[in-house]
Amino acid sequence: MKANWIDLSRGGMLTAMMQWRLASLVLACLLALPATGLAQDDDKTIVVGGDRYHPPYEFLDEDGRPAGYNVELTRAIAEVMGIEVRIALGDWDEMRQGLESGEIDVLQGMSYSEPRDATFDFAPPHAIVHQSIFARRGTPPVQDLEALRGKEVIVQRGDIMHDYLIDQAVGAELVTTDTHADAMRALAAGQHDYALVANLPALYLSRELGLTNLAPVARPFSLRYGYAVREGNADLLAQFSEGLAILKNTGRHQAIYDKWLGPLEQADGIPWKRIGLVGAIASGLLLLILGGIVVWNRMLQREVASRTEELRRQQQQLIQADKMTSLGILVSGVAHEINNPSSLLLLNLPVLRDAYADARPVLDEHHRQQGDFPLGGLPYSRMRDEIPSMLDEMLEGTQRIKRIVGDLKDFARQGDSDLGERLDLNEVVGTAVRLVDNSIRKATDRFEPHYADDLPDIQGNAQRIEQVVINLVLNACQALERRDQGIRLTTRYLAGDEEVALEVRDEGRGIDPEAINRLTDPFFTTRRECGGTGLGLSVSAGIVREHQGRLAFDSSPGEGTTVTLTLPVAPAADTAGPATDTPWMQADR
Repeated sequence: MKANWIDLSRGGMLTAMMQWRLASLVLACLLALPATGLAQDDDKTIVVGGDRYHPPYEFLDEDGRPAGYNVELTRAIAEVMGIEVRIALGDWDEMRQGLESGEIDVLQGMSYSEPRDATFDFAPPHAIVHQSIFARRGTPPVQDLEALRGKEVIVQRGDIMHDYLIDQAVGAELVTTDTHADAMRALAAGQHDYALVANLPALYLSRELGLTNLAPVARPFSLRYGYAVREGNADLLAQFSEGLAILKNTGRHQAIYDKWLGPLEQADGIPWKRIGLVGAIASGLLLLILGGIVVWNRMLQREVASRTEELRRQQQQLIQADKMTSLGILVSGVAHEINNPSSLLLLNLPVLRDAYADARPVLDEHHRQQGDFPLGGLPYSRMRDEIPSMLDEMLEGTQRIKRIVGDLKDFARQGDSDLGERLDLNEVVGTAVRLVDNSIRKATDRFEPHYADDLPDIQGNAQRIEQVVINLVLNACQALERRDQGIRLTTRYLAGDEEVALEVRDEGRGIDPEAINRLTDPFFTTRRECGGTGLGLSVSAGIVREHQGRLAFDSSPGEGTTVTLTLPVAPAADTAGPATDTPWMQADR
């Protein structure tokens, strides 16, 4: 395949003449290379293909390197997913054939259609591409594609509209070109009747190339546009889909979209040549500055490498923080809806209990005189002692609902990152257990909490420690395979080390030795097929480090897992000693 394979970079636009000269030079060089040049890439490098001249989505800049919306999006996905990619831009038809033959792993921008879905698998779209019919000014407008019957229509070879016109047998005489730019130039020069191309690239090229005699006359289609892989390549598709989801959740996708496509969509236009000139000047100045600090940079390489992992963990914490913000909004609304009826029950149940107590002598007298009688469908002799118990249980259950909702609101509420609270670990653990009580009940019949009654205080943020405990308990629940397998939760004071510890032990499936050291890595999970994201333990490890603590894992396949959370004792202060025999310590289990 004679494609222009170019390494990653970014920049401005090529002029038409410079682009074709560069393409010819690169093509001539590639003809002298072995036909298996792509196969010589490292196995871990993913080859991402695209159109060499499809601005602003993807194109070659003045240095012959990839640039554009698709290219920057691909780089960002590679960064957050920790994968190596190489971007290759060439003629679109050849890129598409390269994907089909396996020389290219993924196309970074392909419009979706049902016929294409039979050959390729598509990720969720990262843009919506509008297809437009362009004509020379003064040409009568058309309403739809049927109006093209018998007309000479220019399309890009292998493009979605080329496929569609062939599949639908519209009856137009098709003229194919390698790029959108070729199609627009031919139409502007008076050749043929119409050009059917993507709207944004066509508008961009009309302005960049000075094709002032062209205008869109119809907009027949809006198509989903995103990453595509060969049919069945689910693992690769999942990587790009997950990376795109992360970028959308963090707002980075929208920033890239606004940078490249926003101004064109608003019809304001972008002064690309001026931006390219300013960029070139800025690049020159940066090169001078970088040349003066290169030695210093080398000395800092080790420190940069050591901090890279921390930055990645912080990024995942930002994702988790975004989720917690959404959870806080949801919980506030749900808590309001639950507290209203709960308040009515808490108000009315004591009144009903007193009312029954007042009515009981009258009912007893009636029972003595008239014999047994039905009350609520059951004999009064049975209901006489049941009704007070039922009312008491209802009142206790309503109070429990109110307490759980309060705990959930405290957990989801955005804190101020204050790590200076003095905390009782037993109380924090008890609150966390109440929050996940339903999950525990569904997972096991043997939940055994053991709270030490000699624990000194710790120092930190209660909500964050609760979050860690919740993650540990939920992981233990998910590890169980049968209800008769148990979970044991123990707190203790390590006097010799001036630390307190929480141990969560489950009797579940255990963890393979090669996975035990990766449990806190972002996105590492042994439960991806069940919807796990691999963020829970990563976020928990970061919170524990903030509190100067440690997380330790001990596990063997089939023998369960023990996780130990250790936190330092708070500095001495004039505070009361640890509480003993508090109600929450009398476990709900």
